[in-house]
Amino acid sequence: MRHSGEGEAHRLPQAAAGLIAPLRARRPRVHCITNTVAQAYTANMLLAAGCVPSMTLSVEEIGGFVASAQALLANLGTFDAERREATAIAIGAAERHKLPWVLDPVFVDRSAPRLAFARELVAKGPRVVRLNQAEFEALAGASARQENAVALARDTGAIIAISGPTDLVTDGTRVVTIANGHSFMAKVTAMGCAGSALVAAFLAIEPDALRATAAALMMLGIAGELAARDVKGPGTFATAIIDEVHALDAAALLAHAKAS
Repeated sequence: MRHSGEGEAHRLPQAAAGLIAPLRARRPRVHCITNTVAQAYTANMLLAAGCVPSMTLSVEEIGGFVASAQALLANLGTFDAERREATAIAIGAAERHKLPWVLDPVFVDRSAPRLAFARELVAKGPRVVRLNQAEFEALAGASARQENAVALARDTGAIIAISGPTDLVTDGTRVVTIANGHSFMAKVTAMGCAGSALVAAFLAIEPDALRATAAALMMLGIAGELAARDVKGPGTFATAIIDEVHALDAAALLAHAKAS
């Protein structure tokens, strides 16, 4: 951490490690609105982490599914009318039941209507906005520099998590960088979507949203590093990282965490 929270930087891996057992014990339900090509992979990643996924988009039932969940993911990877309507209903249910939710504004840098919709959703108070550098620059109208991420977090009240070779996470005061991961992660469809779902899962059990976000990104990044050791390429890696998420324990997280 930097700024007033710098001393917490050294405690963050320990805090993240301490969340793994509670996550598996509590088995939070996470409802996911996500990309059509990401649904199965996201569900399997959540199951491997010890969580219970649901994916329905039906406007008749999504409110009930969210009400019975402990967290929500709103991913804009497939920007169709059905998902837009379902997203509005789901976020309304999350607000009524005081559930944390994550916004993943996929490809807002490529579509003006998608960007406008994402800005509407940011105004509704997501606990975390997780996005890549290009998406951040479109959403914020500024370069993906640390000071601009801090400013957006302050303006929105959300944790801003920018993914990349080194992830940056900030709540507007504290800043953490996480250097775990492997290049194969960028070659597997739905990896980012699954990562955002893990963020939602940790939010369900940890009230400090920055710590929850950092824990999820560490889990995924470390699992990626471990999975890459014995695979031939992205195809076998896609399965191996799910196995590593399932096997990851506190000791492994502490041994491999690269947070500053």
